[in-house]
Amino acid sequence: MRAIRGATTVKENRANEIYSATDELFRQILRENKLTNPEQLVSVIITATPDLNAAFPARAIRECEGFELLPVMGMVETDVPGAPRKCIRLMVHVEIDRQLADVKHVYLNDAAKLRPDLARKRDEA
Repeated sequence: MRAIRGATTVKENRANEIYSATDELFRQILRENKLTNPEQLVSVIITATPDLNAAFPARAIRECEGFELLPVMGMVETDVPGAPRKCIRLMVHVEIDRQLADVKHVYLNDAAKLRPDLARKRDEA
């Protein structure tokens, strides 16, 4: 089993932006890690910064066809000064037989600042 990290940001605290960004990030994690079978996923932990309260990001995953029964837990991210604002983070637990170095983590938009090493590695692939 492996955990795949990802993060993204939105411009506004609006439900449609939160759902859209979460959906985009989740699907990008699935694509880049070639996860095509919902049965490969174990659970997803989502955090959102305190400035995102217009919607539950978990709803976007629960509404993905095939993933309606996937356990998803949402939490508020620690409010650290200088950290990216309006940020959604995912940790997707999956059953795959892969080395840590072969897992593709996804950082989109301003969240690429969180892990520039992984964002850069992804851009090079």
